[in-house]
Amino acid sequence: MQLQQLRYFLAVAETRHFTRAAEAAHVAQPSLSQQIRALERELGAELFHRTRGNIALTDAGDALLPLARRILADTESARLAVQETVQLRRGRVRLGAPPSLCTSLVPDVLRVFRDRYPGVTLVVREGGSRDLVGWLAAGELDLALIITRPSGEQTPALAVTELLHEELVLVAAERRGRRTVRVAELKDRPLVMFREGYDVREATLAACRAAGFEPRFAVEGGEMDAVLGFVRAGIGPAVVPGMVAARSGLAVTAFAGPGLGRTIAVAHGHEVPLTRAAEALRETLLAHLRDAARSGELPPGTRLLL
Repeated sequence: MQLQQLRYFLAVAETRHFTRAAEAAHVAQPSLSQQIRALERELGAELFHRTRGNIALTDAGDALLPLARRILADTESARLAVQETVQLRRGRVRLGAPPSLCTSLVPDVLRVFRDRYPGVTLVVREGGSRDLVGWLAAGELDLALIITRPSGEQTPALAVTELLHEELVLVAAERRGRRTVRVAELKDRPLVMFREGYDVREATLAACRAAGFEPRFAVEGGEMDAVLGFVRAGIGPAVVPGMVAARSGLAVTAFAGPGLGRTIAVAHGHEVPLTRAAEALRETLLAHLRDAARSGELPPGTRLLL
């Protein structure tokens, strides 16, 4: 049974005339009649009583009529749904990102994307880079912003594009009038520290240990908003990404020497093509970063890698 046969059947049923049905369907009348006969043979029943000047539905035709209308209506609905998705009037994108980027880069990108494609549903999932890579590999995310490791080791199943190199800086409630600080100076300053699983925590611990000491914590275990709140309360300083520091309202001090930094990348499944909506979000992200770099809106120490 073919959709075209159902369309021809419906045209005859509505006009009660083969010639007029053929004209409405924009097909030659012999071709329409041939397709109706083929449909009847497949169903094993005549659909029309054919008498001169009078075309009427048989019982089989009466039974098929509402089903044919429903099938053709559902087909049109499916066509429109796919067309809307292709044209980005509908769809869904699942984006993963570390909490630090969800409070800095991600909101600006999603605002631009939402303005352009209001019909596309956005789903954001926060997590550390290890979790994000796992969710991508399992097909639970379409795109993810991850922090690449210095070794360059990545999951082969992922396509990874490096976007930014971002400095980590020290934020504090009080201003000390200094432009830079050495990592070694953190030895005597108890820090506000993120919970385990944060890439910033791992980078801070690694830098302190490379400088020959184990850092002390004034408080640890916080999420991004909590850490910034503890710093504002004067509990202690914290090492945070530069893009977060720029929005925090806290005193910001860069690290001297090579300093601390991290590389931010966008990743997606290597073997699974991106949906149109996910590709549009990726392009929105890249364009936003290029525009920010051209206009000087990236925080000091943040470098575009595209």
